[in-house]
Amino acid sequence: MNVTAVYPGTFDPFTNGHCDLVRRALRLFPRLILAVASNPQKSPLFTLDERLAIVRQATADLDRLEVDTFDMLTVEYVRSKGAQVIVRGIRAVSDFEFEFAMALMNRKIDDGIETVFLMPNASYTYLSSRLVKEVALLGGSVDDLVPPLAAELLKGRARQPRLSERRVS
Repeated sequence: MNVTAVYPGTFDPFTNGHCDLVRRALRLFPRLILAVASNPQKSPLFTLDERLAIVRQATADLDRLEVDTFDMLTVEYVRSKGAQVIVRGIRAVSDFEFEFAMALMNRKIDDGIETVFLMPNASYTYLSSRLVKEVALLGGSVDDLVPPLAAELLKGRARQPRLSERRVS
């Protein structure tokens, strides 16, 4: 059976935990599309082009992976790609409630698309894009948490003065 799966997300930034889930999903599915959501409602730190560059650099060695963007309902995107599965990561019980509700809503929209939950390697269970950004923007090192390009871009953002530090002349 030729199953296509979609791993959607904002990936702001793409972390080593995300990369771990991509590798796990590629063991299960012959074709995987990593779909980066433009999602301006979330006010991402990185532009869509930056997020794509991070993902592409981090996954350049992976066959059977397509990297794409989308700006519509996830189910509509999955349908447009002829995919049958949405891949989502669950790190802890706290993720489950949100992801479960989202999976049920997606099933309500299209019951022909299944959601598959994958758990990351235990060493990534605490890792989230939000925490990575917070650590980096406060000057902490995230070199072992994100791909090299993400770490470099985060360091650049950390050097920019924050709104609260800007002086009014």
